[in-house]
Amino acid sequence: MGVRLMVVDDHRLLAEALASALKLRGHRVLAAAAPAAGAADLVIARAPEVCLLGTAAPAEPGVFDPVVKIKRERPQVAMLVLGPVPSPRGIAAAFAAGASGYVRHDERIEGVERAIMKARAGEAAVAPQLLQGAFGELLNPAAQPDDEAQRLLEMLTPREVEVLVRVADGEDTRLIAAGMGIAPSTARTHVQRVLMKLGVGSRLEAAALAARTGLLDRAGSLRESGPQ
Repeated sequence: MGVRLMVVDDHRLLAEALASALKLRGHRVLAAAAPAAGAADLVIARAPEVCLLGTAAPAEPGVFDPVVKIKRERPQVAMLVLGPVPSPRGIAAAFAAGASGYVRHDERIEGVERAIMKARAGEAAVAPQLLQGAFGELLNPAAQPDDEAQRLLEMLTPREVEVLVRVADGEDTRLIAAGMGIAPSTARTHVQRVLMKLGVGSRLEAAALAARTGLLDRAGSLRESGPQ
């Protein structure tokens, strides 16, 4: 016996293609609509057994708000998320919102159908390899650059970064000027601009901030690169 379905995706053509494929396999697809302000209301009104919700960004805040609304109004509707290879945060957000499963966009129609049947039966529908990948990322997270260090680097020009590195090394204005081949007055101006951009009142505070954020480790090579 076929399943009463709805397919909701950002790309209407993809939604309609999936709906057509599922119809050919004997399922009753009630509608195929792109997510919009009324998408959740449409699902609530039609009350399918299973709804497939597509998303291109499963980790974005608020992307699963329609799932929350649908499950609140129609808890009997099993929600399946269709999306790219998710991060652990994406999978967690989907299930926290009330989804019954997660299916990759590039899954074969047979895999989508298996997930639909599991969701209708009240089972979790997530491919083992997705769970393995999620757990692997949780156990061995990729190193991320320090956000504050990146923000500081983006605020400063390459020459100002070099000035900051030299300040952190304890060079005074005369040494900074000699090392960079600029006039002492110019070096003094650069130092003042660095302090102003970093929002600190002294060279010591600037050096401490750069060390704390890891900026010195990432920008130290600029000292040998010379003025840009």
